Amino acid sequence: MPTTPQTPPPDYRPSAAPYPLKTRITSGLRGAALDTRPLAHPVFRRLLIGQSAAYIGTMVTGVTIPVQVYALSQSSLSVGLTGLAGLVPLVVFGLYGGVVADRFDRRVLYLASAFVTWATTLALLFQAVAALRSVPLILVLVAVQAGAFAMSSAARGAIIPRVVPTHLVPAANTLYFTAGNVGQIAGPLVAGALISLPNGYCWAYGADALLFSLLLYSTFRLPPVKPSGTRIAAGGLRPVLDGLRFIAAAPVLWMSFAVDIAAMTLAMPTALFPEAAELRFHGGAGLLYSAIAIGSVAAGLFSGWIGRVRRQGRALALAVAVWSAAVALAGTVHHLVAAVVLLAAAGAADLVSAVYRQTILQTYTPDALRGRLQGVFTVVVAGGPRLGDLRAGAMASATGLGLAWSGSSLLCLVVVLGGALLVRPFWRYDVTATHADHGARQS
Repeated sequence: MPTTPQTPPPDYRPSAAPYPLKTRITSGLRGAALDTRPLAHPVFRRLLIGQSAAYIGTMVTGVTIPVQVYALSQSSLSVGLTGLAGLVPLVVFGLYGGVVADRFDRRVLYLASAFVTWATTLALLFQAVAALRSVPLILVLVAVQAGAFAMSSAARGAIIPRVVPTHLVPAANTLYFTAGNVGQIAGPLVAGALISLPNGYCWAYGADALLFSLLLYSTFRLPPVKPSGTRIAAGGLRPVLDGLRFIAAAPVLWMSFAVDIAAMTLAMPTALFPEAAELRFHGGAGLLYSAIAIGSVAAGLFSGWIGRVRRQGRALALAVAVWSAAVALAGTVHHLVAAVVLLAAAGAADLVSAVYRQTILQTYTPDALRGRLQGVFTVVVAGGPRLGDLRAGAMASATGLGLAWSGSSLLCLVVVLGGALLVRPFWRYDVTATHADHGARQS
């Protein structure tokens, strides 16, 4: 019986005539390059520009504060206390800020909390101009700034999935984290240059205040972003507990938080940078603070593949494992260049893990809960490094620099891989299956 000839698909090419090598290489590079499609959305583009400027200013202050505290106290423990000072406000305002973000217009919350952050930077500028030389005052201002940051982060994280399509959320997060890492490179270098000037602390805090004003403008231009779904009461603990119960019932979510807590508390060496720069490398604090971000930016420029990974839980765990190993090795070397290279490798892994943490949260969670879960995320992501600073400073004072840096990082490697393998839903998490399930429930 005769058969009807089949028409080849439009993209069919005979096996004897494959695509030229140059075409395949170009296509591969294009697929690996940073995905800029979210920039086509004007609201996201304005927000990213303002946040990029604020990232630089925030990192200028983020370097200036520990350097000033160390200069006043000559103690890594005092530097670690700057992390503790911000921890309680991060927890309280992160959790409650998430509730507010699920109740009121997220644009208003973002604008108000950003204004408080800007005002606190002006207060840091004043204490430097007045030469008050008070570590306790600096710690109080750090606490206020941490609370405002927690509120703004809860709002911003819930805004992003509303201003770009769902399939572009990983790319939008990658752009955000890449911009943040550019700020982490430029900020410490700018801080190092400004601090070295006469009245350098004043110049540094002033630069932050100027740059942060651009974020205020971009936030003011946001459209209203009111939460969808069931309205909740802003007061009381019940809305917070509802968010925590949602996390507790989802191993994919709580494990993504757990691996981040381990990475930041056990393998975050930044509180040790002033001591390492002074005693081991004889300078180079700015390079140490910039190194992680240099690696993150390099990874971001070739991050087009990130959004195509289906097993995002597994990818997150492996990225954190690479981070821990690279940080541990960096703590064993005595040459500044070698330490910077290893910390850059850790930063590349950190960019990958950060994108997956944020993307899993934003795409797994319904919009009515995004503010509250973003508040928890803020507590974990911002509170973890502060606990890490306290842990590193206390360990360095008690056991020395090497064990505080490398020994704890190796422990993180074991904890993360062991935990990820034990929590099977996290290890097997398939983002495409989750999206299909969400779509079926909404149809």
